[in-house]
Amino acid sequence: MVLEQDTSSSSLQGTKWTPSKMIARLGKEINHPDSVYYWAQKNNIPVYSPALTDGSIGDMLYFHSYKNPGLRLDIVEDIRRLNSSVVFAKKTGMIILGGGLVKHHICNANLMRNGADYAVYVNTAQEFDGSDAGARPDEAVSWGKIRMDANPVKVWE
Repeated sequence: MVLEQDTSSSSLQGTKWTPSKMIARLGKEINHPDSVYYWAQKNNIPVYSPALTDGSIGDMLYFHSYKNPGLRLDIVEDIRRLNSSVVFAKKTGMIILGGGLVKHHICNANLMRNGADYAVYVNTAQEFDGSDAGARPDEAVSWGKIRMDANPVKVWE
């Protein structure tokens, strides 16, 4: 990826990597039908991850950078692509597994269009702890992240 970024036969500027483009590359390299990323890449469906460097991938990027420094990931291009696709969509829906950063990311994108038309939250978080994951869908309605006329659902155990 560093080499493609610095020199590319398809462009004088090289490849401009974003987290979604990196995830697509992972899907291509995985090349196995058991992988969600494989199918997303095969069908040209972008997978956005605002926290790509969290966890194992971040660790691998860190260690890789010692021998091959210089990889750049443009997170701003991804947020522009995500928000633009949501803002100009006829309808949107959110299926959120878990909570935290990813939930906040997609809900905020829908805030830009006056709310999602559909929403399903699936997590084990409870409202009393004040976490974003524990917030019920009506909290997102109050912010305009879910439309007032939507019928959102939260599933938890």
